[in-house]
Amino acid sequence: MSVLLVEDDTSIAIVITAALEAEGFEVVRCDSIAERDRLLEQRRFAALVTDVMLTDGDGIATIDRVRAADPDLPIIILSAQNTLDTAVRATDTGAFEYFPKPFDIDELARTVRQAVGNSANRIDIEGEGAPAGLPLVGRSAAMQAVYRMITRVLRNDLTVLVLGESGTGKELVAEAIHQLGQRRDGPFVAVNTAAIPSELIESELFGHEKGAFTGAVARHVGKFEQANGGTLFLDEIGDMPMQAQTRLLRALQSGSVRRVGGRDEIKVDVRIVAATNRDLQPMIAAGTFREDLYYRLNVVPITLPPLRDRADDIPALARHFLALAAQEGLPRRQLSDDAAAVLAQQAWRGNVRELRNFIYRLALLAREDVVDPGTLGPLLAAAPQSDGPVQDAGLDHAVQAWLGQNKPLAGTVYDAALAAFERPLFETVLRETHGNQLRAAQVLGINRNTLRKRLGELGIAPAELVR
Repeated sequence: MSVLLVEDDTSIAIVITAALEAEGFEVVRCDSIAERDRLLEQRRFAALVTDVMLTDGDGIATIDRVRAADPDLPIIILSAQNTLDTAVRATDTGAFEYFPKPFDIDELARTVRQAVGNSANRIDIEGEGAPAGLPLVGRSAAMQAVYRMITRVLRNDLTVLVLGESGTGKELVAEAIHQLGQRRDGPFVAVNTAAIPSELIESELFGHEKGAFTGAVARHVGKFEQANGGTLFLDEIGDMPMQAQTRLLRALQSGSVRRVGGRDEIKVDVRIVAATNRDLQPMIAAGTFREDLYYRLNVVPITLPPLRDRADDIPALARHFLALAAQEGLPRRQLSDDAAAVLAQQAWRGNVRELRNFIYRLALLAREDVVDPGTLGPLLAAAPQSDGPVQDAGLDHAVQAWLGQNKPLAGTVYDAALAAFERPLFETVLRETHGNQLRAAQVLGINRNTLRKRLGELGIAPAELVR
C-alpha cells in the first residue's frame, strides 16, 4: 500500500518516511501542491499525509482538488500553524486526523495505519468554513490538546464537561463549540448556576407556571426552552444544589423539562456544555454532587490548562487584549518583545482573566504608545497577585512566606496558621454561596454551627462579603 506524503521540510519528511515504511507502507513524497495533484491523477494511494504550508500554496485550501480526484482517500493533515482556526479548517475538510507540530511520530504512523484500515469510517463534514473571530488564542502544546478535543465534538451533540481553574476561559470553549458546530444557527444560552439563589435555580432552568409560587405572576420560560435548537452552557455546575441536580439529571435523561408548577412535559432539543472549577470527585464522595449526573455530564471532558502551564501564550494573549482594548476605545498600544518576556514570567494566579484586566489597565495608563519593561514596572508593582515567577505560586511557597513574615511564637504556630488559612477559605466560599452559611458549610463539609462559631471567632461577617 502506498502513502502520498506532501512535505517540503526534508528532515521531517525523512523521519515520517522511515516510520511509515516500518509500518509496511510504500511512501511517495513530493513537496508541492502541483506535484501532489499530478501524482493523484496518475495513481491511487491508500492515504494522504500533507503539510499545510507548502512551497506553492495552502494545503488545506486545496483539499477539494484531492477530494475530486479520490473522494474516499483518508487525509492526515500536519501543521506548524497551531491555532484553533487551523484545527477547525483541517477538520472541516473531512480530514481523518490533524497533527500540530511537533507531534509523536509513532502516533502518526499508528493513525495512518488506522486511517487505511478504517477509511469507510472517515469523518464526512459538510458546510461552510469556520467563522471569523475565533474566541481562543494560543499555540502552546497545552492548548493544542484543547483545540483537538474541540474539533472532535463539532459535528455531534455529545455532552461536554469543561474543566479548569477560574479565569481560564471555560465559557470561551463553550462558545467555540457552539459557533463552529452544527448548532451555530441556534441560540447560545449561558447560565451561571452559582449566581442564582438556590430557591430560584429550578425556575431559571426549567421555567415556571403562573402562580407556581409567591411572586410567580406570569409564566416564565426557562433556560432549557430558551436554548431549544442550540446550546445551553451550565457554568459552575459544581455549585448546583442537590435538588436541582436531580431535576437536571432527569431532563438530560428524558430530553424534556417540566416547568415548576406545571404538569406537561416539554420536549427540548439542546446540546449541553457544562463547566466547573471544582474537583467533582471529592464532592461525589462527600455526597454533595450526584455521581450519576457526573457521568451524564462527563461524556467528553475538555481540561483547560491554567496560564502558568501555557506561559508561551502570554505574549500573544497580551497583544490580543491590547487590540481588543483599542477596539473598545482605549488608546492603541504596542508591546515590545522585552515587555512581553517580562509578562510571561509573572504569576497570573487569576489566569487569562487577570491578564486581560491588567492589559486593559496598561492600555489606559501607559504614557507611551510602545510599552517597554520600564512602563510595566510600576503597574506590576501595584498588582500583588502578580508578585513572583510562576513556579513560586504554590501553597508550599505561601506557607513559607507566611511563616517568614509573621514569625508566630512557639506553641502558637498551628492555631495561628489555621486561622490565617481559614479566613480566606471561608471568605471565598461565602462569596461563592452569596453569604448562604448553610450552603457554605455543605461545600466545606463541616457542620453549620461549627462554621458560625469560627466565623464569630475570626470576625468574618458574611453580609459584608456579599456587599
